[in-house]
Amino acid sequence: MNDILKAIILSIVEGITEFLPISSTGHLILVNNWIDFQGSFANSFNVIIQFGAILSVIVLYFNKLYPFSKSKTLKQKQETINLWFKVIVGFIPAAILGLLFGDIIEEKFFNPTTVAIMLLLGGIAILILERKNKRPKINNFYDLSYKTAFIIGIIQCLAMIPGTSRSASTIIGAMLLGASRQIAAEFSFFLAIPTMAGATTYSLLKMIKKGLFITPYQWIVLTVGVIGSFLVALAVISFFMNYIKKKDFKLFGYYRIILSLLILIYFYIK
Repeated sequence: MNDILKAIILSIVEGITEFLPISSTGHLILVNNWIDFQGSFANSFNVIIQFGAILSVIVLYFNKLYPFSKSKTLKQKQETINLWFKVIVGFIPAAILGLLFGDIIEEKFFNPTTVAIMLLLGGIAILILERKNKRPKINNFYDLSYKTAFIIGIIQCLAMIPGTSRSASTIIGAMLLGASRQIAAEFSFFLAIPTMAGATTYSLLKMIKKGLFITPYQWIVLTVGVIGSFLVALAVISFFMNYIKKKDFKLFGYYRIILSLLILIYFYIK
C-alpha cells in the first residue's frame, strides 16, 4: 500500500472521528498500526491533517465566527468578539500543558493499551452523563462565562491522553457545567480551532528542529490528507449537529466501550 492511499484512509478516519466524541487520535493510532504507517513523518502527519478539520469548522461557522460582517448589529459583533475571547481563554490550559508535557505524553501513552482504557472510561462517562439528563442552564454563548470556558479548557487537557477524545472531554465537561448539547458541541468545535492549529504548528516546528524537513513527495501526501479530512469533516459536522437535535450521546458511549474491548482482544488475546 503506497503512502497516498494510506493518506486517503487516514484522512477519512480523521474527518469522521475528530468532532465525534470517539477519539480521533486513538483511531489514528490503531489504523496506523493496521496499515503500517509509522515513524516521525507519520506522527506529524496525524497532527497536521487536523488542519483540514479546522478549515471545515471555519467554513461551516464562518458567519457565526466572523465578527465584522456588515449584516451583524453592533451587539452581535461584540458577542462574536466575546465568543472568541472565551475560546482563547479555554485554549490557554492546553497550550501550557501541551508545551510542558506534550513530548512526554506522546512517548509514554501513544499505544493501543492506553487507547483502549481511555475509550472504555470515556464511554462509561458518557453513559453516566446521559443517565443524569439535567436541564441545561447555558443555552447560548452569552450565558457561557469566562470561568466556565476556562474550566472546559482544563477538562480538554484530558484529551492529551490518546483515546480520551478532545471532543468528548470538552462536550462532557461543558454539559456537566450546565451547557446544552448544541452549545457544548459548538464550543468544542470552536475550541478546536486554536487547539489544533497550535498542535499543527508545534508539530511542524518540532520536525524542523530535528532536521526532519518534509520532502516534495511528503508534501503531496500531506496535501491529500488535509483535503480529505476537510471534505469528510464537513459532512460529519453537519450530520452530528442534526443528530444531537433529536438524540443523545449514548450511541457513542456504547461504541467506545465495544471498540475498547475489541482492541484489547485484538492486541492481547490474538
